Amino acid sequence: MFSTANKSGANQTPSPGPFGRFYLQELINSGGMAEIWLATDERQKPYALRRMHEGYRFNFLARRRFMRGAEILAKIGDHDHIVGYVEHGKISGRPYLLMDYVEASNLKELYAQHDPVLLENVAQILIDMAEGLEHMHDNGFMHLDFKPENVLVTRNAAVRLVDFDLALPIPEKPRKASKKNPGTPAYMAPEQLLGEPISPRVDIFSYGVSAYELLTNQKPFPGDTPGEILAKQLDRSDFVMPRQLNPDMPASLQKVILRCLEREPDRRYPFVGMMVRELQAALYV
Repeated sequence: MFSTANKSGANQTPSPGPFGRFYLQELINSGGMAEIWLATDERQKPYALRRMHEGYRFNFLARRRFMRGAEILAKIGDHDHIVGYVEHGKISGRPYLLMDYVEASNLKELYAQHDPVLLENVAQILIDMAEGLEHMHDNGFMHLDFKPENVLVTRNAAVRLVDFDLALPIPEKPRKASKKNPGTPAYMAPEQLLGEPISPRVDIFSYGVSAYELLTNQKPFPGDTPGEILAKQLDRSDFVMPRQLNPDMPASLQKVILRCLEREPDRRYPFVGMMVRELQAALYV
């Protein structure tokens, strides 16, 4: 279940062919660490098969991250707004993750193209991606890489969250993440960028950035480096209220987004379920 719009990331385009008991029919997407294939089994049933790039065979950190993401997806459990898990493992030493296949594009592509699917269903998409995040938190995990590229939307506006490589179990109390601090700085909360202890509220901040961008086509804290982004998050003297950029936005929806974007974690929503309820009230859904 991935878009066909971005096929960058690998040095050489791999060719279709057999992979264990699967046949790789078409390369759908290729990113930094893995490629996504439309694959079929012996019954010709289609799947989305994510396979680690051959060049990462001896990158043990990347392999561990890939397998951890697959294991977390397996543990999260079925949900309408989470990509469907089938199985994961290794074939000829290469880690793979098998998922349900659905034709979809990611949210970033849709709003860049001003796609009518997005324009006509934006309220439901905002709620559905929040409900997917809520399900993940309810099952004990933080996503830690929530962003428009990791939200897939089908032609009938069905939403699926994807890419759990950076996800971690929710700690009993906030704790520091890896010193390498992986993730996408533009969507990271201030405490992530500062290397401070984190909690599920970092995902709520990331949701706020994504919703702001979806509704205004701009990022709330623009910058070319993590330092520039963090400076904007901490200062906020030139922060632009979302309704200044999109006057059609209900004031109640702006209030939800602003609470998600609070600098201090304790001022954000304590859990996603509360945010979902306020979203539903704001959007009359």
